[in-house]
Amino acid sequence: MNIKIHGGGSGTYANADSSSALVNYLQHEDLARMKQGAAPEPFFNQEKDYIRSQEVIYRLDHNKAQLGKSDAKFYSITVSPSEKELRHLGETKANQAQALKDYIRQALMPAYAANFKKGLGAEDILYYAKVHHERNQETGKEDMHAHIIVSRKDISNKLKLSPATNHRGT
Repeated sequence: MNIKIHGGGSGTYANADSSSALVNYLQHEDLARMKQGAAPEPFFNQEKDYIRSQEVIYRLDHNKAQLGKSDAKFYSITVSPSEKELRHLGETKANQAQALKDYIRQALMPAYAANFKKGLGAEDILYYAKVHHERNQETGKEDMHAHIIVSRKDISNKLKLSPATNHRGT
């Protein structure tokens, strides 16, 4: 799995203000899927499979106690399995998507939480994820991937968490 953390600057991954631009961007594939007769891919988190974009924006944008105006409010993580890994995840796109969701819930987010060394589990992390089925349809390659928007604060809105800094033991 190729995993990349985005955040900061301007544009799609700007993270010092509302999450609405990123959430809206992550829905770009849904229109194309619906035109092809496929269902849109919903946001999900540790607990729920179907989360509306309005809830994602509201929860992320209201989980920022004690963060300054220019502080990061969230980060985006992209999880991209290789073609070989995708084949291992399942024979159909539906099986692959479900296996990718399971990987995020059962392996990736528990590891993300544990790496802060604050006694946190995946259930303590406020995050929303979305599977994308295509990245560039012209390549003809399998490129299912997932985007995870993770709050800078834990789910209780008390602890600051940042994958961009190393402040363990302070």
